[in-house]
Amino acid sequence: MTSRAIVSGLCFCGLVWSQNPGLNPSELDRRIAAMREAFGVPSVSVAVVVRGEPVYEKAFGNADLAGGRTATTNTRYAIGSISKQFTAAALLLEQEKGKLSLDDKVSKYFPDLTRAAEVTLRQLLSHTSGYEDYAPQDYIIPEWTRPTTPDAVLDRWAKRPLNFDPGTKWQYSNTNYVLAGKILEKASGTPLLQFLQDNFFQPLDMRSAGDCEIRSTADATAYTRYALGPARPVDREAKGWYFAAGELCMTPSDLAKWDVSFLQRRLLSSKSYEEFTREVKLRDGKPTHYALGLQFGEIRGTATLSHGGEVSGFLAMNTLIPSKDDGIVVLTNEDGVNLIGPLTNEIADVLLDPESKDAKSDQQIRGILEGLQQGHIDRSLFSANANSYFSDIALHDYQSSLAPMGKLELLSRSGLQGRGGMTHLSYRAHFEKNTVLLNIYVLPDGKFEQFLVEEQF
Repeated sequence: MTSRAIVSGLCFCGLVWSQNPGLNPSELDRRIAAMREAFGVPSVSVAVVVRGEPVYEKAFGNADLAGGRTATTNTRYAIGSISKQFTAAALLLEQEKGKLSLDDKVSKYFPDLTRAAEVTLRQLLSHTSGYEDYAPQDYIIPEWTRPTTPDAVLDRWAKRPLNFDPGTKWQYSNTNYVLAGKILEKASGTPLLQFLQDNFFQPLDMRSAGDCEIRSTADATAYTRYALGPARPVDREAKGWYFAAGELCMTPSDLAKWDVSFLQRRLLSSKSYEEFTREVKLRDGKPTHYALGLQFGEIRGTATLSHGGEVSGFLAMNTLIPSKDDGIVVLTNEDGVNLIGPLTNEIADVLLDPESKDAKSDQQIRGILEGLQQGHIDRSLFSANANSYFSDIALHDYQSSLAPMGKLELLSRSGLQGRGGMTHLSYRAHFEKNTVLLNIYVLPDGKFEQFLVEEQF
């Protein structure tokens, strides 16, 4: 397929909703805006793919607080370790060309590294090599503000004793991907970023995608938060630190173009995509729940492939629901607040079961909470057991503890599953002054068997 054909198939122009009539863009706008405000991040930018087609892209908040610059769909964000799946794809593409094999030993390319004759490229990409992670911290340390090179990183960390024998454990390590990127460059004869540009970004018309070290006025400003304090500007890593492990910046819509191509298996062979998405097992056969730059998981019992990303000032999440050909991209410019996980779940919940997330169901739970703030409930909504639980003392305690929290600003579902012949629902309820958890059971007739408000720790 030519580049022109790929580009036309991935255009975000004139986004439509016919692919999923239950997906209401106005309702999605409302939920995302409310969650951004409740979590307090400067901005969040989202793109959604439904049935293999891009259907939604929107940014909320400020890309820069001091200058009052509004985040737009053209604002670039650092995607951190989501970059790893591009590195994995690059190695798979070179394997197709016969220039390397994922079963090659590291010693073929870098014989002077620790136990290089025992570690394979596949073990690098699946975090089963044993090489020690050079960047486990979740905040920027002074060393990262001084420039380095990938070679210097490997010379310091990939020559240390392994943390475990290759293939015997799974342990996340950025060192693996710095080494994988250097092997890609040696095998292809092309610098990593140029390889990604030529083989992925240009064919998919990912015009914003590129090196975070090359700053743009379209980039979001990086922020952090200390404990529960306000957003504070924070330094970004200096040149050379992340390379193939987390160096990329782009817009959510460009990352969604990558997701579409992934779901439709456009850029690699079928065999390569099978390797890309096959779980790597340990030597003893135990699961790792990890493929090549992709994590296995589930949302509401539906299998997902995903990866998060974190570098100084940014958090990112890219989630695929292969059985539905759906994808969700959530990018934020504050590293101290985990909005990406709850918001991904919220959007996935809408995609997987739009009718269960309509305004009516939320309004009922909201009404019950607001009634509890005033010390009363509509007992017709509850089973006999639940009505016995809500005694006069219980209602008094609910009122005295919930009323001071102020207005209920946002309900965010965090779980749904069956148990005991009932539906178990979990929510986060964000009030003006606090956030609590809701632990709810609903009977088949729709009555509430349980409606507990619990403290969030």
